[in-house]
Amino acid sequence: MAKSEKPKVDRRAGRRIEAQVPVDVRTTAGRGQVQARTRDVSANGVFLYTDSRLAEGANVELVLILPPELTAGEKCWVCCHARILRVEQGAGTNFGVAAEIRRMDVLPEIPE
Repeated sequence: MAKSEKPKVDRRAGRRIEAQVPVDVRTTAGRGQVQARTRDVSANGVFLYTDSRLAEGANVELVLILPPELTAGEKCWVCCHARILRVEQGAGTNFGVAAEIRRMDVLPEIPE
């Protein structure tokens, strides 16, 4: 590492759980709904992959199923209000997106 480079600091407050679950991303900028897939999730943030470029600093809603490791042992649907912290160009048209979860609402079960 060069003298001018600073070591990367992991600022995560919560434990990350590796989980590949589908996510509906709803942007507040009127772009509608974008499909994504998580790489990992914590109580405070999420990293996901999508084919649509999202803007850093944008506020989004994320609708997904949380894995049992982050809940009381049961999977549950949630709607997360989040802010995009970082967007990384991936291979081809794929983007990696880091988002900070600001609020999480548990969605009600829909009886079958």
